[in-house]
Amino acid sequence: MPRRRSTLALAISAAVAASLALSACGSGGGGARTEGGKTVITFWQQKFEDYQQAWFKKQVDAFNASQDKVKVDYQVQPADTWAQKLKAAQAAGKAPDVQTTSYGNIPAAVTNGELAELDGLLPASAFDDIKDNVKSFVTFNGKRYAYPMLVEPSTVLYYRTDLAAAAGLDPKNPPKSWDELVQWSTKLTTPKVKGMTIASAAPDLAWSSWGLQYNACGHLPIADDWSKANATDPCYEKLLQLYKTLYQGGLMPKTPKVGYADGASYGQGEVAMMAGGSWVVGQLKAEFPNMISKTAVAPFPSIDGDQTKTTATLGGWTLTVDAKSKAKQQAAQFVQWLLAGDPAIMADFFKTSGFSKYTVRTSVDQALAGNPDASSDPFMKTISTKVVPYGKQEPAYPYDIALAFGTAVESAMKGTASIPDALKKADEKINDVIKKQSLAGTQPRR
Repeated sequence: MPRRRSTLALAISAAVAASLALSACGSGGGGARTEGGKTVITFWQQKFEDYQQAWFKKQVDAFNASQDKVKVDYQVQPADTWAQKLKAAQAAGKAPDVQTTSYGNIPAAVTNGELAELDGLLPASAFDDIKDNVKSFVTFNGKRYAYPMLVEPSTVLYYRTDLAAAAGLDPKNPPKSWDELVQWSTKLTTPKVKGMTIASAAPDLAWSSWGLQYNACGHLPIADDWSKANATDPCYEKLLQLYKTLYQGGLMPKTPKVGYADGASYGQGEVAMMAGGSWVVGQLKAEFPNMISKTAVAPFPSIDGDQTKTTATLGGWTLTVDAKSKAKQQAAQFVQWLLAGDPAIMADFFKTSGFSKYTVRTSVDQALAGNPDASSDPFMKTISTKVVPYGKQEPAYPYDIALAFGTAVESAMKGTASIPDALKKADEKINDVIKKQSLAGTQPRR
């Protein structure tokens, strides 16, 4: 399901980002070969939802049928062994020419000499088509090393329109501020249904709260140059208070059956509102179709009601070319054809995904605007126009830093530490990570 892939992307991104401070190892690269007069390039795709494998195969077959001199050898690799297989292939000089790469993995891969620069391999017009708030996701030290495929906002508000109306709330006017969210949660809470669900365990809070950290303070709990912690900024106290109010006020489940990335509690009717990633759209359509007609989505409420402020980070996937590929131009030709070419190709992908993932290209937005399935989808317009444009990239710092702040949120919301003490401890932990991993000054420059 979409939730598994998205959570995996976040975990891998955070873990690999920790290698930024390590010395470069270089890739072994280049799986290209000649066969029947054609240059054969190898494309590794990490296994995602079943529909994605089918879609990629269909498009690779179409590309191969359209080419006289290039052929793509498409291979799906299991997600749980992806990192090990890729590392082994690089060491053996058999790295794939093209591979799927998450945004968070790009800085480490560039630092380690694994990715080819795409400037010059792809036309400038291809990059001009990328949305402004996504361009930096594939840029490192001013150069482009990947072409984006999609984004998935980490935080969207899902809510039951029928329960809202029954509680005397206006389903067409969902909560916009944190205060309003608490008010709605209170009115929607009954003996059988909790008003809200949001992450409550440190591992989930570590990454799912990134967008709200930006919303509360305009920055993350570490200096921009990664030289020191910044977790004791007073603005974070308001964020921890929101979680504490929801949890200790009995407005959310205290022992949720599933983690943040899984929308089952909402789908099963246990809660009236949910903070969840955009991938939950796909889960609801696949597993809880009866919930679709009584569900609406909105940007997650902002600290002050300003819906143009970030409340979600954007994760997602790209295609990259191996730095030591013997057929970089042909590899880039395939990337351009699939991701940066005819907008109808990627429009078809988003339709196939059930509009649970979102485009990074202006031209694809335009293509979808004329698609009746897209225009009639109850969730796509809201998420693509009110959430995605204001989302920020997931941070590239080590997961230990994210977990330190997530632990602070959990301890404050559950009352095992006061809010100031929780933030102070997070600050100390982050400074310790910075020192032990020599992070100062190693932040990616985009």
